[in-house]
Amino acid sequence: MSEALLSSVIQKLDNNYREYTLDEANKHETVSVLFLNKQMERVIKEMREIVDIVRDKKLEEGRSLNFLVSDLVDVAEDVIDLFKQRKSCTWLYESIHSWMGEIKKRMLKLGDDGAEMRSLENVDEEEDDKYPLVGVEEDVKMLIRKRIIDMGKSKNILIKGMPGVGKTTLAREIYNHPTVIKHFERRAWVSYSINLTIKELLIKLIQQVILIDLESFYKSSLLENMDNRSLRDMLCQHLQGKRYFIVLDDVPKQMHLKSFMRALPEQYNGSRLLLTSHTTHVDIYVGDGNVYKMKPLDSKKSWQLFLKTINHGNKLTGEHKFPKSLEYMGKQMLEKCGGLPLAIKEVGKQLAKKKVSGESEWEQLLESIDFGSTLKLLEPFYHKLDPKLESCFLSMAFFKENTTLRVEKLSQIWVIGGLVSKYNYRSYLNGLVNESVIEVKEKSTEYGMNPMLHMLSIQKAKEKLGFEILRNNGNNQPSESPRHHRVIICSRDKFNHSTDQDKHLVSLFFHGGGYLDTSPSYWKSFEQLKILDLEDFGLKILPESIGTLMELRYLGLRNNYIKELPESLGCLKKLEVLDIAQNFMVEVPDVIWELCSLLHLYLSDMICRKPFKIDVLWMLRTLTYISVDNWTYEISGIKKAMFLEKLGIEGLDGNSDVSKLFVSLAVLEDLKHLILRGYRFRSMPCLDEIGILHKLETLKLDGLLARLPRSFPPKIKSLTLIDSCLDEDPMPLLAEKLPKLECLKLRNAYTGQQMVILDDNFPELKVLHIEELWNLRNVQCGKGAMFRLKKLEIHDCPYLDTLPKAIQRMILLKEIMIVTTKSNAAKLKNLYLIPEIGFMNLNPLARTVRVVLYS
Repeated sequence: MSEALLSSVIQKLDNNYREYTLDEANKHETVSVLFLNKQMERVIKEMREIVDIVRDKKLEEGRSLNFLVSDLVDVAEDVIDLFKQRKSCTWLYESIHSWMGEIKKRMLKLGDDGAEMRSLENVDEEEDDKYPLVGVEEDVKMLIRKRIIDMGKSKNILIKGMPGVGKTTLAREIYNHPTVIKHFERRAWVSYSINLTIKELLIKLIQQVILIDLESFYKSSLLENMDNRSLRDMLCQHLQGKRYFIVLDDVPKQMHLKSFMRALPEQYNGSRLLLTSHTTHVDIYVGDGNVYKMKPLDSKKSWQLFLKTINHGNKLTGEHKFPKSLEYMGKQMLEKCGGLPLAIKEVGKQLAKKKVSGESEWEQLLESIDFGSTLKLLEPFYHKLDPKLESCFLSMAFFKENTTLRVEKLSQIWVIGGLVSKYNYRSYLNGLVNESVIEVKEKSTEYGMNPMLHMLSIQKAKEKLGFEILRNNGNNQPSESPRHHRVIICSRDKFNHSTDQDKHLVSLFFHGGGYLDTSPSYWKSFEQLKILDLEDFGLKILPESIGTLMELRYLGLRNNYIKELPESLGCLKKLEVLDIAQNFMVEVPDVIWELCSLLHLYLSDMICRKPFKIDVLWMLRTLTYISVDNWTYEISGIKKAMFLEKLGIEGLDGNSDVSKLFVSLAVLEDLKHLILRGYRFRSMPCLDEIGILHKLETLKLDGLLARLPRSFPPKIKSLTLIDSCLDEDPMPLLAEKLPKLECLKLRNAYTGQQMVILDDNFPELKVLHIEELWNLRNVQCGKGAMFRLKKLEIHDCPYLDTLPKAIQRMILLKEIMIVTTKSNAAKLKNLYLIPEIGFMNLNPLARTVRVVLYS
């Protein structure tokens, strides 16, 4: 029956396709026509492959098979409708193909009898209900008051965050809250299961909405024999005119939910659809203001949850209770949990099961904590990742735990390692952020990763990527298969190494401590090595034998104690990235000019034996930092740096010839990002002529300024002022000269007490970051100013204890982050103009606190 039904659907698709292509009015092969033809051909091909699966496996009719077939029929009807309406909507077709691909996988996993997989769990029967809740109480109140119970138009709300952070717990507390129960006429909850289909989703909702005997009705064949369209009509009919609250808990993004959404009446009576997910769903629109990003617990709440979990159920007393003297050790252990409630509870449950008496036994247990059970719980998250992001997720294993990941370094290692294309690395970064694998730190160019996800990436990289971690103590088990990526963790002991299978290595990362005594033969064994990273290693001498790495393309030496680079560096003809920044006064040999493939060069406080030859390194895209004297020494050669996109120049003072500098920069047609640094504590020269750099998009000025330039490049979108120490309020001039500014960051940039932003100023500004304005007491903001502002950050402005009332009118402003004194935090908390405080970090030992407020 299923095979016959699918065959008839294919015939229907084929008939519509033929009818359309034979239509005389559509003979002209426009882009839209070609797109629609291609999509229809792809759908028909995928349908035929699925029919072959049903036929080849000889699947008998079963509930799971019937549900999957119903979804395929529904998808086909959607495709036909789109085709008839001539809608060439790329994202909608991709959603359809994604769901068809998922259905195909499920078909392959079905037994010969079409046996069901496990069914949905009831929200009230989840194991988490047995354990204490910590850290969601304020979130529940805020979301109910400001997102759930307001009588605006219908809204979709997303609780987003990494796995195990407590999304389901928060949603469940909201769902079962007395206010919500009283407010909504109909409530329904559906959780993810491995066999969830659109049809089963509709059935589950109907069962809860109609309010009948669920068990008897579910066993009847009435609903299961209906097609998806009829189920949608039934659900829509029973929701019409009623205020409903529906929760979709962790529904996979592959599901074609556009079909489901048509079952929800288009009404504006305050009904709500709440989703929990680690990612956004393309089929359901959720505005920026309705995405609630859950964060891990802070150290205080983590410790509270840990103790509550240990004491839950077994009522430890007396000598069996967790000893106060081991609190520090326990908190250190909890740091590996990264504030993840799932991990904290798993650790607590491990300890609660042990019969412990005495401090020494507790100490032994803390040292032997196994995170394997937590990683097993997180494993489904890995399998739900977008397949194209898998290799990027696995590559996170290369880096240290809790390290700051720079966007430039990540993208370069991905590209050189062959994980992504150099043209689309940004989409992979955005994908990892969207799927809650990494999060953006305070600097938009820096990312962080939770320690538990980092552990998971290590575990999976060992299985999937040919990855290993070795220690230099020699106590390593030899790998049975060739390794392609390796991390070596070093101590101060003598470096012991083996050359077994080194010839297969593509990337090599050194972590740990500083002493690297290797023989020349060690480096010669790496025949295919492309990536060598020694950042933050404490290295003093880079071996001369480094020049034997003929295939090397990335050499990371940032933040070490290297005084001189070896002459053999010139042998690395394929080197594309050389990072020797943050090595104080490092001597760079003349052979650097022989690195003809160099694309990105990071320097600081370098000593060149000869003037810098920018014309020789003509392929450079990035150059930071070079002294202003080196840059302007031979201005005629600068024209050859035709691909330079990012440039950092340091050492500017009152004697610098900035006229010559800006004239030279103006010839660089691809230059988009410029950083200018002053010379230590000297004042930078007048920068009025910087306005001739018409193509510049981001500008950072780092150093003392007597005043701001009277003109700026007209296309500037991001401006950063650091240690400018301006006497005059910079806001009026910046608003006048930079109408397209989207991001403004001021750090120790203004010494005055009052800052004024006039009416309608900064119409495009989305991010405002103010830091270390030590004297600032008042910020005035006029009507219509910064009306597109989304994020406001204020750090270490000790006299600023209030915010402008204009914030109330900034409807797009959803996050305010403030790091200030405790007394100021208390005043800000009581401000009537701040709708809610979502998070406060009140560390009793800290002089300042971190406050995050959500509007």
